[in-house]
Amino acid sequence: AVEETEPLQKLYNLLEGNKFQTRLEGVALLLELCKSSPQLISTNIVQIFDYFVPRISDTHKKVKQKALEVLAAMIGILEDALKPVIILLVEGITSNLNSKDPGIYAA
Repeated sequence: AVEETEPLQKLYNLLEGNKFQTRLEGVALLLELCKSSPQLISTNIVQIFDYFVPRISDTHKKVKQKALEVLAAMIGILEDALKPVIILLVEGITSNLNSKDPGIYAA
């Protein structure tokens, strides 16, 4: 319904923002939605992750680190709902395993 599509459209717009601050805001909003509306996220998980996974490999270090931290929190919240996107996640996370940045490596 409309009340569901509005926060999702906002999320997609933020995650695709040109400025790193906008993308950071999108990553934070995703975590907020996971906590407040886990069913909404679970129901739309594949589409959401089409927008979110590129943030795991974002060109901006702060966005990448925040995305990895949010992902770790989301795993605990969403658990089995992540099954449809697990391959996407593994590919995104793998690209960061050799990061020289201690914050990204830790996340």
